[in-house]
Amino acid sequence: MNIFTYFKKKGIDTLDPSFYSKITMWDSWYRSDVKKFHWYRVYRGASNYTRCHRKSLGMAKKLCEDISDLLLNEKVKITIKDPVTEAFVKGVLEEANFTVQGNEYQERKAACGTVAYVPYLTNMIIAKDGSVVSADVKLDYVVARNIFPTAWERSRITECIFVFEKTYKRKKYAQFQHHKREKMIGEDGEDLGFQYVIENSVVLASDGAGKELTPAQWDEIPCFSGLAERVETGSAKPQFVIDRLNIVNNVDEDDTNPMGVSIFANSVDVLAKLDLEYDSYSNEFTLGRKRIFVAPEMLADADGSQVFDPDDSVFYQLPEDFFKESHEAMHEVNMSLRVQEHEQAINNDLNLLSFKCGFGTQCYRFEKGAIVTATQVISENSDMYRNVKKHEIILNQALIDLIRAIIRLGRTAGMTALVEDTDITIDFDDSIIVDKQTERQEDRQDVAIGVMGLPEYRAKWYGETEEAAAARLPEQSPGVLF
Repeated sequence: MNIFTYFKKKGIDTLDPSFYSKITMWDSWYRSDVKKFHWYRVYRGASNYTRCHRKSLGMAKKLCEDISDLLLNEKVKITIKDPVTEAFVKGVLEEANFTVQGNEYQERKAACGTVAYVPYLTNMIIAKDGSVVSADVKLDYVVARNIFPTAWERSRITECIFVFEKTYKRKKYAQFQHHKREKMIGEDGEDLGFQYVIENSVVLASDGAGKELTPAQWDEIPCFSGLAERVETGSAKPQFVIDRLNIVNNVDEDDTNPMGVSIFANSVDVLAKLDLEYDSYSNEFTLGRKRIFVAPEMLADADGSQVFDPDDSVFYQLPEDFFKESHEAMHEVNMSLRVQEHEQAINNDLNLLSFKCGFGTQCYRFEKGAIVTATQVISENSDMYRNVKKHEIILNQALIDLIRAIIRLGRTAGMTALVEDTDITIDFDDSIIVDKQTERQEDRQDVAIGVMGLPEYRAKWYGETEEAAAARLPEQSPGVLF
């Protein structure tokens, strides 16, 4: 199915298809399976070609793994001031396996530039007046290739279509979930502002635009049974959250493109050169292995039994007249290996790659045929620290927006005790890139000399709001701080 053919048929405008070709290309580098690069043909003469596979260091995935671990790991603390609201939100996130999936989608965000989180209500019980009596709040995750913005303002996506691919009885279906703003008009014609509505459609994926199913046909497919054709949220805030890397999108001619770009979008040439070097390095051992050329009479003893293992690739039989001039029975060949030259070239490009992707230099090194990650603590002035803090700006707001969307849905589901505007604090874990023990000791000294208060110290190091920290301070003996 061609999604853009479907959009054209429905009169829907979104980004140019060429941008999604870039997403496909980034994804192929992430998987180390780039067409016409990792699989290629070598001409052998006489119109004869052989198909070859180029070995890869897999550095695109390594970059994505490392930035995801720096941004969202098990040490990140989410603190919500209202305890009832905090318990509810953490329950929803736990049910959505956010500890695992959150990190995984940070990696996918780094690979293709953008991901989305879409909370929704399910198992709803509806009252006669149409209000929701009870429901469960769930969370969907969406990758870049299935995110299609339809409206945006100042790089923020305000309306969007998300595509969810499903398979039932070996047939492929696509659910199009369109989040858009509509004006609300009162009974007396009063303008009540905007609200978000969600419109669903289901298409049987086939050639061209696909075949759109009617809502009556949805119930015949279990994964779409009970799906509402239209949902009015009654809220002026979106029921989706877009999360992207904090990198300017410079790969699209449209400077207003609100989608993110891959962490290695501007380093593809370096990735290609690294894989060329690594493939050459690997071939060096294949082509340079020891060989022993043997005269035919040496292959069998007087009884005709084989002297050497026929499966041993070291020994190679040559014609009998080959050794006439040298009078040798065997001839050993040892090819010299250019190991040091290859390792130097790979390390040079690893430094260039890590620098271009925001990790600074010396982050990776190639030793004994494997990638080693530097483990030293990196100062606050480093490229890596500043780069991670820059990406945290968008991630921090995305997590807060997601939490508030979950709270709104919880209130819609009848949990009126939830507080939407409660304080939310995201405490990112920087222990990998800064010396936390040294920083904590410096803060203790600031408390001792009176330039930092105990509530401020506790809020920073225990992931609490200052109000909660002040209430939880133990009683101190006069003059004793720690």
